[in-house]
Amino acid sequence: MENMESSLIRIKKHLTKLSEFNTDSGEGLTRFSFTKEEQAARKYLKKELKKIGVEAYEDQAGNLFGRIEGENPEAPAIMIGSHYDSVKNGGHFDGPAGVIMALEVMTLLKEEGFKTQHPIEFVALIEEEGGRFGSGLYGSRAMLGAISYQDLLNYKDKAGISMAEELKKHGFEPKKIKDAARDPESIKAFIELHIEQGPVLENEGTDLGLVDFIVGINEFKVKLTGRPDHAGTTPMDMRKDALLSATRVVQEVEAAAVRAGEGTVATVGELEVKPGAANIVPGEVEFTVDIRSKSAELVAEVKNAIQSILAEEEKESAVEWEINELLSVDPIPLSEEILALFEANAKENGFSYKKMISGAGHDAMVMAGMTDVGLVFVPSKGGRSHCPEEWTDYEDLQKGIEVIYQSVKDLGGQNG
Repeated sequence: MENMESSLIRIKKHLTKLSEFNTDSGEGLTRFSFTKEEQAARKYLKKELKKIGVEAYEDQAGNLFGRIEGENPEAPAIMIGSHYDSVKNGGHFDGPAGVIMALEVMTLLKEEGFKTQHPIEFVALIEEEGGRFGSGLYGSRAMLGAISYQDLLNYKDKAGISMAEELKKHGFEPKKIKDAARDPESIKAFIELHIEQGPVLENEGTDLGLVDFIVGINEFKVKLTGRPDHAGTTPMDMRKDALLSATRVVQEVEAAAVRAGEGTVATVGELEVKPGAANIVPGEVEFTVDIRSKSAELVAEVKNAIQSILAEEEKESAVEWEINELLSVDPIPLSEEILALFEANAKENGFSYKKMISGAGHDAMVMAGMTDVGLVFVPSKGGRSHCPEEWTDYEDLQKGIEVIYQSVKDLGGQNG
């Protein structure tokens, strides 16, 4: 990169400016889809694209694009970007770092006057977090053709406002949501930069994480039904205590993941006890289980172990159980060709790197269903994310952007 200082100044400026479009004046960042803050961020990105001579446009899902035509405008595009919505009281880098990567790559291509065979397409995706409408990975799923008009009617915020209503309010036509679907033949590759959201890179002093796998995810809710009884008059050997059974199952969740190994993780993140009174034996418990692994077989192994302990509890304690599936996504291998480009360019720049799996879901996971995908991680301070303390040094971001910039040129270059 010829002028690293100018690039670093731009990266910091853009991220600082995006942070100002924030619902909360207190800690962290809250920027939900189709709020005035999101609209202000969208306006800023459009303005910055226009400054470098790139026309901004939107699809019927509300995603924002910009495009530099290639020498062969009929060739499939190389798409670069991420999302710019946030969780409630989250951090300022999760998502926006990847959007600013795309903006900076577009800027550098324009400054350098580098002509690629393939068009280069900037994308800023909305509602990846699902913070407002509960529709995570929405923008990329819309491009995959996986969002229907009925979905838009069903996706509602806490005030009961549907995504269909908000799309229409902001000038889109929700009944034409299928027009947002992209022909897989129109996209050569999708490349995303993201903060690691974990502690590995920082702890090892490694500049970059080059992702070769995005884990499979199986999320479900377990419901245990026992019998609510008086806490003082019901003997211990005559109880059907749903919480007692739940504690045994929760311990098995951890144990099964440890036995599976190979980076497999499992988490109980929510637990609700009913009736929820100090003097009543718990009659019903619901809790979530989130299993993640790069092996579909290991995900199934952990789930089977959980179902086995549930069956044992039903037999021993007469507590009934049921499972409600919430999410099931297979592990996704990423493009070996793009990974090799990342490696070569990291070496050329003298950046340290390691191949690693992504334990979090990203738009890249969805886009891998339609094209080749590359994903670069940059270090997260203290491994913190989805919280106000989330931070990545701008110099670390610049390293990731430099590797992607060079890789985009290689991938879309004159011999594209």
